[in-house]
Order: sequence, then C-alpha cells, then structure tokens
Amino acid sequence: MSRPGSHITNHLTGTVCVLLASLLWGTTGTAATFAPEVGPLAIGAVAMGLGGLLQALIAAPSIRRETQNLRAQTGVVLLGALAVAAYPLAFYSSMHLAGVATGTVVSIGSAPLASALIERMADGHRLTPRWTAGAALGLTGTAFLCAAKATDPSKGTESATGTVLGVCLGLTAGGTYALYSWAAHRLINKGISSPAAMGTIFGTGGVLLLPILLTTGAPLLTSWPNAAVGTYMALIPMFLGYLLFGHGLTHIPASTATTLSLLEPAVAALMAVLILNEHLPTLAWTGIALVVACLAVLTTTTPEPKQPPTPTPALDTP
Repeated sequence: MSRPGSHITNHLTGTVCVLLASLLWGTTGTAATFAPEVGPLAIGAVAMGLGGLLQALIAAPSIRRETQNLRAQTGVVLLGALAVAAYPLAFYSSMHLAGVATGTVVSIGSAPLASALIERMADGHRLTPRWTAGAALGLTGTAFLCAAKATDPSKGTESATGTVLGVCLGLTAGGTYALYSWAAHRLINKGISSPAAMGTIFGTGGVLLLPILLTTGAPLLTSWPNAAVGTYMALIPMFLGYLLFGHGLTHIPASTATTLSLLEPAVAALMAVLILNEHLPTLAWTGIALVVACLAVLTTTTPEPKQPPTPTPALDTP
C-alpha cells in the first residue's frame, strides 16, 4: 500500500521536473539567434545529437544492466529514436521559417493533442476533465501567441509561404515530440529505468543525427560565439533538460508532460522581450496569461480521499 500523500508527492515531483525542463527549452530560440551563420539543421543536429549521445554515455551502466528488457522493446525504441532524430530538424526549421515565437508555439502547442491521441489509440487512455480544461486553456493561449505574431503590422506579406511551411513543420515537430515522449513513458511503464529508457532512445536518435551534423555543422566551428551556442544547446536545454524530462515521465503521463511543456513558448516569448527587445502586443500577453492558467490547473493536485476507519467488531457479551 502506498503511503498517504505519496501520489501527490510523485505528481508534484514529476510536474516540477517537466516545468524546469520546459524553462530550459524556452531559451533555445533566443540562444540560436546569437549564431545567425549556423543553419537550423545544424543547430538541431548539434543540440539533440550531442545531447542524446551524452545521455546514452551517462546511462551506459543502466543500459547494459537492462539490455534484455530493452531488446524486448526494440520496436518502441526505434520508433522513439526516429522521432528524436526528426524533431529538432522540424522544430528549428519551423522557427527559421515562421519565426521563433510562431515556430515554438505551433511545435509545443500541438504536442498535447498529438500526445493525447497517441495515448488514446495505443493505450486506451481516457482524457480526464482536468487535462481537458488545462489543455483548452493552454492551446487557447498558444493560439493567441501565434495570432499576435501573424497580425504583427511590422511584418510584411512576402514571407507568407515561408510562414505556412514553418507552421507545417511545427506540426510535424509537435507530433514527433509527442511520439518520443510516449515511447519513453512506455519503456518506463515496462519496468525500464528512466536513465536506460531515455539514454537508449536519445542515444540512438543522436547517432541518426550525426550525418546531418557532419554535413551541415561546419559553421559551428568558424567562430567562438557559434561554438558557444552549439555547446550550450547540447549541454543545457537538451542534455540537462531531457534528464529532467525523463525523470518527470516516471511520475506523470506523457500527455500531462507535453501539456505542461506549454510553458516553453511562454518563456520563449518573454525572453524575446527581455533579451531581444521584441514587442509583445496585448493579445500575446493574454496568451501567456492563459498558459499560466493552464499550468495552474494541471499542477494543482487533489488530495487522495481518506479511507474511513474500519469499525471494530463488537465483543459478544456472555
């Protein structure tokens, strides 16, 4: 029997880990602007590729111990690895074409719906009223952020085609993000430890990204700022961020985790204001407020009902 309050503690632990990961991920768009000579494919390959290989390296002892269990889930591992390899290429290309705010909003904003759909089809999970309410607030908020970018009068119409393509790539990124989150959570539910699950999926995905890095990554070595951006992206948002995310997945479902990660576009928008001096209209601030409300709904836990005491049977009297 679990101790009273253990469910709440586990939920809170998972929630905090995912929120911290989302906070780190929210810095990637701003960080990438400090290396304008580096293309989106190179940024994505160095961030997720090297970050994934580092995860596999530190998880090597766990992976060796659990090799047999991992082999039994080869299909899930390969599916997750393919999603890991595709995600950064779609995500950073989306930001490059549609802008940091729009690319981030569409990519992360579409992930909760994709995640819920995957869990519904693969696992038969029902959507809880709490998740539905939180997702509605979060998706409305991300839509407001996206609309604020689309209606920005300072942007011309010449980039409409690029924006549409960027949005399509953002939807692809959201789907692959949901897919590898589900794959990692599936492995963990099969009794595989979080380090082994995340290390195997992300390490394999990192190997798949190496050819992209080798063919596009030369600009990363042409200047110290470019190299610093690549190092930061690999070590902090990707390596450390996904360590936190993997730990969070041991305590909360993938659909909840991807919904909590709606914090990322809000952080990205705020960093654009504070660091890049971008202007956010009222609609964008409203969107950020709705994302915060979404997080409040999802992070508020309901105490487990106390079991009534078992009545003591009456003693027979002579």
